[in-house]
Amino acid sequence: LRQVDEIFVQAIKDAGLYDIIWQAFAVFLPVQTVGVQGDQRTHSNAVALRAITSEDGMTADWYYFEREFLVDVVNKICNNVRGVNRVVQDITQKPPATVEWE
Repeated sequence: LRQVDEIFVQAIKDAGLYDIIWQAFAVFLPVQTVGVQGDQRTHSNAVALRAITSEDGMTADWYYFEREFLVDVVNKICNNVRGVNRVVQDITQKPPATVEWE
């Protein structure tokens, strides 16, 4: 999870978005997913990416990344983090969700 989070946050910094986004992090999902890596079928883990904008933390909206940004981040994660073959983005506002996952 630390590797995934590092890739995600570094990509945000590299894109010049770090000061725009209020909070960003990765979440490990305890779900096995089927995928293909190389020519092999895999059963690996899924992770979620969450990035939000907020004025005060009482309400928050998810940050809309450009498609190419997400494609690059997902490829880096799936190609460099052993045991991860699926990445999803949490696009839930606060409310109804909270910022963090518990």
